[in-house]
Amino acid sequence: MNATENTPPVQVPAQMQMIQLLSGFQIAQALYVVAKLDVATILEDGPRTVDQLAAETNANADALGRIIRFLAALDVFRTHGDKVENTALSATLAEDDPNSVRYAAFYLVGMQYGPFSDLLHTALTGETAATRYYGQPFFDWISTDAEKVEIQNRTFANVTNSLRAGMFDGYQLPKGAVVADLGGADGSMLIQLLADDQDRRGIVFDRPEVVAAARKNLATHGLADRVQSIGGDFFQSVPPADVYVLSYVLHDWDDEFCRRILHNVAKTAAPGARVVLIEAVSPPDDIPHLAKVLDLQMLAMVGGRERTAEEYQSLLESSGFTLDRIVPSSTPFSFIEATLR
Repeated sequence: MNATENTPPVQVPAQMQMIQLLSGFQIAQALYVVAKLDVATILEDGPRTVDQLAAETNANADALGRIIRFLAALDVFRTHGDKVENTALSATLAEDDPNSVRYAAFYLVGMQYGPFSDLLHTALTGETAATRYYGQPFFDWISTDAEKVEIQNRTFANVTNSLRAGMFDGYQLPKGAVVADLGGADGSMLIQLLADDQDRRGIVFDRPEVVAAARKNLATHGLADRVQSIGGDFFQSVPPADVYVLSYVLHDWDDEFCRRILHNVAKTAAPGARVVLIEAVSPPDDIPHLAKVLDLQMLAMVGGRERTAEEYQSLLESSGFTLDRIVPSSTPFSFIEATLR
């Protein structure tokens, strides 16, 4: 018998667990640094020494080495003597990795880290932290700069391609000739939904400065001839369609603003039109779920919220829709289908 088999597991004291939780900001910042310096992309070509990495990234070798050593203890990078190589975790920060979330590091840490320092203000007043921090709503702040818009679009594409990988397996949209993706950004979601559905036409609808990226993306995937990209404001109006997809849109807004979007759909569409919300439905009680993590992000950044099944039903019913069904997927996201009465 191996002597270690009878060794009791190490019990981490509650105070040390709390210290680890409180130190989470250090991990986020270290990951942001290596993502910004593109260390994982460099390592895709094979191991490097810290000195080589520092030379290729114009970094200080001592500082970069200590950051890598810190992350390697978390299985982000692997070291062998003076050589550094990627792990499955660090590879997700490489630019061209199929599971890359590098732009999510820019979005979450580069753009949202600062506003979270005002979370106490949000707790005391209810005011969105990002609005106070940036002096304007978060999405308005992003829209002022093309580079920020690009980071947001690529982050959402990362989420579509990684966190939601496999969620469309076995799922078919409700019937309808024209599918409009409201808040469709660069069209990544609609591309997946229509890839194997040659008989439908589509519309990617978003702010003009955001939806501009969809044209190139649609052309790349051979969909430019049957999918339009239209700029606009879904709080003012939406284009006519038979099926409306709102992929992770309503969670960005409080109930009042969600009803404004849904009422605009109801004003434009014919009775019987379908709505498909793609959202993380929050489970009851203390069951761990991604929705509960993201709800804090919604609170601090945009004033939105993640919702339970009952809350989505109430929101839809009050906006003129009947909830038909909620279809879970193999991911944390579900398809919430409803019909316009």
